[in-house]
Amino acid sequence: MLTHVGLVREANEDVVEYVLPGAAANGGCRGLFALVADGMGGHAAGEIASRLAADTIRQRFFELEGPPPEVLRACLDAANGAIYASSRNEPAYAGMGTTCTVLTVCDETAFLAHIGDSRAYLLREGLLYQISHDHSLVAEMVRDGIMTAEEAAFSPERSVILRALGTEPRAEPEIWSEGLLVREGDVFLLCSDGLTDLVDDKTIRDTLRMLIACDACQALLDAALVAGGTDNISIGVFEIGVRRVEGFLPGDTRPMPRHRIESVE
Repeated sequence: MLTHVGLVREANEDVVEYVLPGAAANGGCRGLFALVADGMGGHAAGEIASRLAADTIRQRFFELEGPPPEVLRACLDAANGAIYASSRNEPAYAGMGTTCTVLTVCDETAFLAHIGDSRAYLLREGLLYQISHDHSLVAEMVRDGIMTAEEAAFSPERSVILRALGTEPRAEPEIWSEGLLVREGDVFLLCSDGLTDLVDDKTIRDTLRMLIACDACQALLDAALVAGGTDNISIGVFEIGVRRVEGFLPGDTRPMPRHRIESVE
C-alpha cells in the first residue's frame, strides 16, 4: 500500500492500513486486513477523522470475535462514534468525516465494508470489476439515469459525498453479508478518489494485468501524479496466491458472488 500527498494539497488526509495473514500482534489473525480512508474537513480535521477511523477499526477488528460481517459493522460503528464525538467536542473539527473501505480475506473468503467514494476493485481472469458502490451525488444520479458516467466524471458536483463516517450520529456503510470466495490469481485494489478521478478504469485494469502487486501499486501512483496529482492518492494492491503469468490464470468452476459487480471491458 502507498499513500502520497499529491502535487497540489499541502497535507495528506488519506490513511492506509494493512495487516498480512499471520502478522496480527494480538487477538489472533483473521487473515488479510486492508483499509483506505480519505478524510474531509478543514483545519486538518480530515487527517484527524481518517486516522481515528483507521486506528479504531484496526484495533477493534483484531479484538472482537464473531462472523466477519458482524465484526466489520461493529468496527465501523465504533469509528463513526469516535469521529462524531470528537467533532462535537472540538469546534475546529466540526463537520469532519471520512470515507472508509475495508477488505478482509480469510479462509479463502473476502468480505468488504464500505462507505463514501473510495473504491474497491477485483481483477479476475483479466477482467476488472468495481466491487464497491460510490456513495456520492453523481454516482446516485448515474444509477438513477439522470446523468451518464461520462458526465459524472466531469461534473463540478463529483466531490459531493452522501455517506461518510463521523458526519452523523449513525453511519450507513455497505457491508457484505455474504462473502466472496476468492480464486488463485485474484487481485484486489483499494484506492481513494485521488487515483480514480485521474486514472481511468482501463489503465487500472491493464496495470493490474501486467504487473505484480508492488509494481502495480507504484505504477498506478505514478500515473496519478503524471495526470496532475490534484488530490491525495492512496492505493493498495493485494494478489491472492501465486504470481500471474501474462495477466491472469485459468479460472475454476466456483461461482461468482451475488454482489453486483460491474465489469470494465
